[in-house]
Amino acid sequence: MIKRYSISGPGFILMAAVLLLWAGCGSGKIPSEVPPFQVTDGTIQLAVLYPSMGSLTSLIELRSEGLLNIDNLLVTGYYHRDEKTDYKQSMDLVREQKINWIRFSELEGELTGDNLFQINPLTPVFEKIFLESDGIIFFGGADIPPSIYGEKTRLLSSVTTTVRSYLETSLVFHLLGGSQNPSQPALLETDYDFPVLGICLGCQTINVGTGGSLVQDIPSEVYGLTSYEEVAALGREHWHTNPWARIHPEKNLLPYNLHPILLQNEGKFVQEMGMAASDTPTIMSAHHQMAGRIGKGLKVIATSLDGRVPEALEHERFPSVLGVQFHPEFSMLWNQERKFRIAPDDVEETTARAILEKTPASMPFHQKIWAWFAESLYKSQLGK
Repeated sequence: MIKRYSISGPGFILMAAVLLLWAGCGSGKIPSEVPPFQVTDGTIQLAVLYPSMGSLTSLIELRSEGLLNIDNLLVTGYYHRDEKTDYKQSMDLVREQKINWIRFSELEGELTGDNLFQINPLTPVFEKIFLESDGIIFFGGADIPPSIYGEKTRLLSSVTTTVRSYLETSLVFHLLGGSQNPSQPALLETDYDFPVLGICLGCQTINVGTGGSLVQDIPSEVYGLTSYEEVAALGREHWHTNPWARIHPEKNLLPYNLHPILLQNEGKFVQEMGMAASDTPTIMSAHHQMAGRIGKGLKVIATSLDGRVPEALEHERFPSVLGVQFHPEFSMLWNQERKFRIAPDDVEETTARAILEKTPASMPFHQKIWAWFAESLYKSQLGK
């Protein structure tokens, strides 16, 4: 079935309902080989932003690995009609695999750089998403336009998904509130336990949406470096993406990096997930930007080993809000067959899982993040 949000006119009146496109159907009809998902009182409804092939593949494999251990899960992928991303591939994936627990919703309404952090044409839509969902995930992606956090675009920033950034930062502001407009109440004030998980770009989106800023390039702005060779010389524990993959693209090296992080004793990793403050779990990262000025209500709960790069944020008021600058959703973390080299002088190929297993805390750390999020979704659903 197709339903559509179309918002216009004075007072931003809600003119119709949300567009809900079931996967893989240009007409909006459910393919006969894919039975419709039956929403019941026990259904966990998860909203995801940026329902790309990568995002959905990660969710599918997290469930197959038993990490996102939720039986009665219904995922709705939300995106704006004017986004550049072609989500037809995602819809084809869902149709071809006959997955009946993922659907899509295309949103309409004008968002500009000037109306993101106030009542705007998407405000009623955001309220409906919040009321009909048990939690939200913001996935990774391209750089946020610096104009959103009041800065000029530096030469090393790569802005390619402006409309997506408008949608997601405005949604975060509506959910959590922000210093941009303190008088506008946060939706989570009516449901403190509503879970919000931001991954990589999603973590940065949570920070910017609440009034924070970003450091637009870690190597040049934090470490004062001007070349990938200089980044490589820092040592792997200081890389947040793999410089060798840029220096030698012909060698097919892993573009990401795996490195340890420090956990803060006062954060939820230690206080809620059972990690020790002395643990230094290895994570996989792929980013060149980071949280700069920290947004309203947020605090840093993990950093790089040298303490210079925030690796995770949580909200001080809303206990189920977490942003991680790394990628706990990547399927290659659990894969024992995908081998790679990181540096050109690595003698043997290895797997991400083998690297994680060298540090006893690393695998449990990733498992506990997803167990915590699943439990938060169940608690949110029970509280509605």
